[in-house]
Amino acid sequence: MVVLNKIYTRTGDTGETALGDNSRVAKYAPRVAAYGTVDELNAQLGVARLHAKDETDAALMRIQNDLFDLGADLCRPNMASDAEAEYPPLRMIQSQVDRLEAEIDAMNADLSPLRSFVLPGGSPLAAHFHVCRTVARRAERLTVELASRQDVNPAAVKYLNRLSDWFFVAARTANDQGRADVLWVPGANR
Repeated sequence: MVVLNKIYTRTGDTGETALGDNSRVAKYAPRVAAYGTVDELNAQLGVARLHAKDETDAALMRIQNDLFDLGADLCRPNMASDAEAEYPPLRMIQSQVDRLEAEIDAMNADLSPLRSFVLPGGSPLAAHFHVCRTVARRAERLTVELASRQDVNPAAVKYLNRLSDWFFVAARTANDQGRADVLWVPGANR
């Protein structure tokens, strides 16, 4: 359980922060950059939700909750010590990836195939989804880079990879089922 009685602790005043296992690292450490970018994505998603309704808003709320799960996963290094932890660490699992895939497939079923790349934009919700997509890709790159050096849950990487796809398809859906997509015209301004 999380209890936040005091917001500032002064423990980060020297440029370090605590990870989920209570070890301390520099605030610019790769692990902090990865879960910090996931937090940034969650904030961007909160802005996108201002334009979402009903089922879309409910899906975005599920994703925001997943992003907190993902941050909890990424802030806890050394998966090998999970069994020794006082409380079982929260880790991303395959069913979260599977849910995104099912939602992508459901949204994509009503879209016509693309014949060009899509420029970010269209409706306000679609534009916000494109920003979320690019931040998700950055979080994925940082997480993959972290995984090349340290222990990272493979389901975390899969989730981020699917999530950027989810935002792309959701952006097309928000653009009148793709009919209002803004398409790239190669060399249009030569």
